[in-house]
Amino acid sequence: MFQRNYETVFILTPVLSDVQMKDTVDKFVNLLKEEGADVINVENWGLKKMAYTIEKKTTGFYVLVEFKADPTLIKKFELELRRDEKVMRFLTTVLDKHAIVYADRRRKGEFNKKSETKEEAAK
Repeated sequence: MFQRNYETVFILTPVLSDVQMKDTVDKFVNLLKEEGADVINVENWGLKKMAYTIEKKTTGFYVLVEFKADPTLIKKFELELRRDEKVMRFLTTVLDKHAIVYADRRRKGEFNKKSETKEEAAK
């Protein structure tokens, strides 16, 4: 089957406990795996302040999931995200070859190292 690289960021409601949040993330990751997707990376960005209120909430748990899947899976995955009342917003994007390289470098921490060396040089 033809597979493409995708990246989904979703925001979970801040009223969840840490356990509930992790269970929800695991539910979506397991859904992807059951449908034959390769989950490359899951990042929990934590509780962050949002740019504008959603459902009268100003914060949310941000989660990034990078995966490789058949394009037909996206519709089913997004339907499950829409059905779950814990998910306030989500965005799925297709990664082109440049974004794949960038995501790989970001996972390895190449961008953080440069900022750390600048801070050390400033001292």
